[in-house]
Amino acid sequence: MIAYLAYFILRASIDEMSKRGRIAAVYNIFAYVMFMVFVNVLPRMADDSMHPGQAGNPGFGGYDLDSNMRAVFYPAVLGWILMGVWLLNVRARMREVEFKLLQNEMD
Repeated sequence: MIAYLAYFILRASIDEMSKRGRIAAVYNIFAYVMFMVFVNVLPRMADDSMHPGQAGNPGFGGYDLDSNMRAVFYPAVLGWILMGVWLLNVRARMREVEFKLLQNEMD
């Protein structure tokens, strides 16, 4: 989340469009490399970690996600999917209202 926040702050701090794009592209290259290190390398190096795949298997095996964690994980995934669908619906309705307002202004 901090990397995304830094990206948005970086983009907002530069006024010139071409310079903003170039600098953001370079930042994204470095952020991607650091993302791979933080997500794939460091959790496997830790001796005592709650990260899935600490033992080398990144999948959700019996030792990674027990039944108590599944009771929270799958409803949370469903909730995020439903929230995304709801936001998409709100966005589509907003665009429809904007389109109707533009049509009324033209008439």
